Amino acid sequence: MTRLVQRIIIVLVTIAPLAMSAQTEYGFKAIAVEQDFTDNGFNWFRHALLLAAGDHKQSNAMTIGWGGIGTLWRKTAVTVYVAERRYTKHFMDNEQYFTVMAFTDRKEEILEYMGTKSGRDGDKAKALNLHTAYTENGTPYYVEADLVLECRTMYAAPFDPKNFKDEVPKQMYSNFPAGVHTMYIGEVVNAWKK
Repeated sequence: MTRLVQRIIIVLVTIAPLAMSAQTEYGFKAIAVEQDFTDNGFNWFRHALLLAAGDHKQSNAMTIGWGGIGTLWRKTAVTVYVAERRYTKHFMDNEQYFTVMAFTDRKEEILEYMGTKSGRDGDKAKALNLHTAYTENGTPYYVEADLVLECRTMYAAPFDPKNFKDEVPKQMYSNFPAGVHTMYIGEVVNAWKK
């Protein structure tokens, strides 16, 4: 290896961490999720988050309280669940990417509204004065969020009621108007935090 190639490699190795932590739009900084995500994975979804999917033409977001983070197929992954009659499901089924967002400011107001109103009836983001931005992949997110995980769907499948082994899902889905949930597993391809 020539000295010039060695110097280029040293420069690239030195610059790479700076590029990862560089300031991005709207006060976000890119983070390496495997090193910089410090929330407890067992509790993170219990505090409710927002899920968004769509494109520049049309998108929707909804509150989610179920999910998981970890690894699958040697990739950092997020699992989310969307019921079959939710408006967001159409976007999840037709787009390759989705975002999961956490909020601090106005958290209760945002999560309550996004979880009780349907995007079929109007623009929920506009009603809350949230500003939609898009990742390089065209995935929607809100600039008011504190944390954004962008995920690429690797797997999606609805729950099969015949496989419920516990009484809780059997009872829940016997009278659940939104229908059975679909599980979406997404590779975390980008992460930003304020």
